[in-house]
Amino acid sequence: MAVVAVWKCDRDGAMFDNKKDAEEHDKMLELAANITALIERNVEGVSEEASEEIGLMLAKRREVLAKACKGKPEELLAAEEVSDQQEAETTEENVTPLAVNQ
Repeated sequence: MAVVAVWKCDRDGAMFDNKKDAEEHDKMLELAANITALIERNVEGVSEEASEEIGLMLAKRREVLAKACKGKPEELLAAEEVSDQQEAETTEENVTPLAVNQ
């Protein structure tokens, strides 16, 4: 029986096959939580679910958002399709499925 090291994210239980990816995912979730709290404190009438979705979306696209804030607003919409494709690929590559009784 082989032993496989995996890293588990405390915030959502996602499992990763390396520490770097797990830490990056955890940082993204922390940013999303902080954005969510900011939205809930400053935007009246937004539901908790909607603010969580917005926070997660902005955290996942933080690099493109930073470029847009630095004077390239067109980057936000241009990168949207690419981000969705990369996100799907990254999630499939980095999350480690656990096999029971193998």
